Amino acid sequence: MTLDGFDFKILSCLQDDASLTNAALAEVVNLSPSQCSRRRIALEEAEYITGYRAELDAAKLGFGVEAFTRVTLAAQAATTADDIAKFFNGLEEVQMVYTLTGDADYLIHVRVRSLDELASFVHRRLLPHPKVSQVRSDIVLQRLGRRRGVAV
Repeated sequence: MTLDGFDFKILSCLQDDASLTNAALAEVVNLSPSQCSRRRIALEEAEYITGYRAELDAAKLGFGVEAFTRVTLAAQAATTADDIAKFFNGLEEVQMVYTLTGDADYLIHVRVRSLDELASFVHRRLLPHPKVSQVRSDIVLQRLGRRRGVAV
């Protein structure tokens, strides 16, 4: 699929507000609602759009502590990446996991209610894992700016 200006405008608009109806989206991008709907479906099928979600205010919901935790593994084996991915995906505190180059193997974005919960997460969940060698956390003091999407 080759994208044109209308497709990029649709992607940009939906990234800013995924709740736009096809009629509202069509008005913004200057297409008919049916053309806009067809293009939106094509973008979804081609996986340029991978999903829709509501962005929640974690602090208002009681998750006031945000941290970035670097995890270093004790050893690597053929099944380590799959095993550790399943482990991280099973942890409700984990928002996102990244594999890294450098000193640490993984960077984990964590959200918890309190510093006590963060300590428990590190000491009772991460460190006891047999493949985890080292854990270092940085606590977010303040978020500067908002989450941004891809500049399309």
